[in-house]
Formats: sequence, C-alpha cells, structure tokens
Amino acid sequence: MEAEPIVQLPMASSHRGELSPACVQCAEGRKMVLFVSGLCRFRCFYCPVSPTRNQRDVTFANERAVRTDDDVLAEARAIGASGTGITGGDPLGVVDRVEHYVRLLKGEFGPDHNIHLYTHEPNGAKLRRLAAAGLDEFRLHIPHYLWGPLGASGGAYRAVLEEAPGWGIRRGVEIPVLPEKEAELVRLLRTLESIGVDFVNLNELEFSETNEVALRDRGYRTDARNGWGVRGSRAVAERIVRDLRLTIPVHYCSSRFKDGVQLRQRLLRRAERTAPAFAERTTDGTVVLGIVEAGAERDLPRWARGVAAAVRVGPDDYRLDVERRRLVLPPDALRRGAARLRWPAFEVEEYPTADALEVERAPLNAPARERAFAVVGGT
Repeated sequence: MEAEPIVQLPMASSHRGELSPACVQCAEGRKMVLFVSGLCRFRCFYCPVSPTRNQRDVTFANERAVRTDDDVLAEARAIGASGTGITGGDPLGVVDRVEHYVRLLKGEFGPDHNIHLYTHEPNGAKLRRLAAAGLDEFRLHIPHYLWGPLGASGGAYRAVLEEAPGWGIRRGVEIPVLPEKEAELVRLLRTLESIGVDFVNLNELEFSETNEVALRDRGYRTDARNGWGVRGSRAVAERIVRDLRLTIPVHYCSSRFKDGVQLRQRLLRRAERTAPAFAERTTDGTVVLGIVEAGAERDLPRWARGVAAAVRVGPDDYRLDVERRRLVLPPDALRRGAARLRWPAFEVEEYPTADALEVERAPLNAPARERAFAVVGGT
C-alpha cells in the first residue's frame, strides 16, 4: 500500500494518513485535558510538566483544580467538550482514579465522548481494564533509549501494541523528536509500521520551565524560528514525514501548533460559554474586562451595588467575583467611570479559564496607579 499524501497544518505541523479522532478534537479545541496526577516513575529529562504539577499528586481539568467530580464535569461543559485526553505524570500509576473518571465521563456525556490516555507504562492488564471501562485510545510513550526494533528490552511495548486490537481499543505511539536520535527513531517507526499501529504522533521537543536546565546541559538550544522548540527537532520530524513514506499514519505536531491552534481554539470555546456578555473578546481567545478591587470591604454584595451605581451600570452588567474579591464590569463603562471611585480600578486582559491567568493590566484611576506603583516599588 502506498503512503498517503502529506497534509500541511497551521504552525508548521503536518501529517500523512488520517489523524486520530482525538487529535482532530484537540485541534478544534473540543478536548478537555484531564491531568490526573503529576506522579511518574520514569522521570524523563525532557518532561515539560510545570513545577506546580511535576511529581505532585494533584488533579486538574484544564486549568481548574479538581476537588470533586463536579469540577471535572463543569469544566467539560465550560468548553463544550466532545472528548477528554487523560495525561500526567503517568496516569497508569493511579489506574483506579483513571477508571473512575472514564466511567464518570462516559456515564455523563455518553459513549461518543472520546477518551484517550497518554502513558509510559506498557501494562496490558491495566489498559485492558480501562478499555473495558470505555477508554477509546491509548498512546504509548516509548523511552528514547528503547527506540529501535523493540526486541528483548522493548518487548513489553511491542506486546501491548500487538495485543491491543483484541481489546477493542485504538493504539498509537506518541514521542518527542530528539534530533540526535534520528537513526534510532527511523528504526522504531519501521518497527511500528510492521506492527501496524493505528498512528504515530511526533511532538516537537520543547523547552519549559521544568526541563530547561536539563536540556541545555545536554547541548540543546532553542530554534529561533520556532519559539521554545529545540533546534533540529522540527527539521528531523519534517524529514521523516516527507521522506520515510510510511504506510501507517504519522503526525508531526509543533510546539507552536499546541499554543497557537489547540489552546487558542479551546480558549475561544470557553470564552463563548463562560465570559460575561459585556466582556471584550480578542482573536487570541483572551477577554478584556474592567475590574474593581474590593480591598477590606466586608459586605461585598452591598459594596458591589454601590460601585455599579457609581459607574452607572445595571444589575445585568456586572459580576461579583467573591473568591478574588473583585467586581467585574464592562471595560468601556469602567473607563468612563473609574475616576469617580475610591477603590483601585483596572482594565485587564486575561484567559477565560478557571484560574483567570492575567496577561496584562492597566490602571484606570488614582488608587489603581498608587497600587501599581506600590507593587513595582515593593519588588
């Protein structure tokens, strides 16, 4: 069978053969990321997981910290998720937790809610159990020191990939492209072709806060044309997709694609469903809001009504954020009325996520400028 033609995607990504259904959902922003635990016994030197999650037994649904099942379901609804990607750490290290979430999501959203899992551990018993619970797909991360024919030392990975079709589940391999390992990677891909896996995903190796020292100590450098991508990783991946002409689907996903397409689409979907109607939305998926900080005010609802009246907005045109002790208002109204307030007022641009990560803020009145000056002076 001849290889499929190359399909070019935005941000230098590409593929031959059909994308995994899970990848299609990710690209459209319809996939919730369920980070079940940061614990992992493999400890790969290039692991990009953030310090707040790396080797910590914490659970997040996208950016939302998970304390109850309702947190997971609420986040899925907030982006209109049609699927979930389960990751970590290594999810198979907490397989009971994973099985619970697979059953929870399938029970709530139905059998068409596509769930895939990313794991280092070639454990057939655990994966069969999850397949029986409703898992649709798994992606094996094969350690770089085993790339090749998957003989004696890599036999467990070969066995899982060969047995998986009998469990009624899709199986693939997802690995970062280490540029100095091109020859070993080619041998691994030929092996995976002979096994007949459903797909291979090649990720651009990239720098992160967690792995930067380890990568630089090994001589890796950033690619000036590709953000935080490692120099040479993209070139090797593009050469493989272009020249190797495998008969199994191969997908190269760049670091810029993950941020510029996948994340952006998810943010746009979440903003559409959760941002106030009065928020100004950007093409990047962020939202622009007016905020007034409550400080030490005790009766927040009463305070909010007073501020809204001073800015001259109605009860449908503001939100009281009790957790962050702030009032959220239309930015244009606050620009006009901020000078009448004795509380700090700002225009902020932030992600429409559960953690409301702030991108930028601008003071709109004297108390805000004093606050901003005090913060800068304090640092």
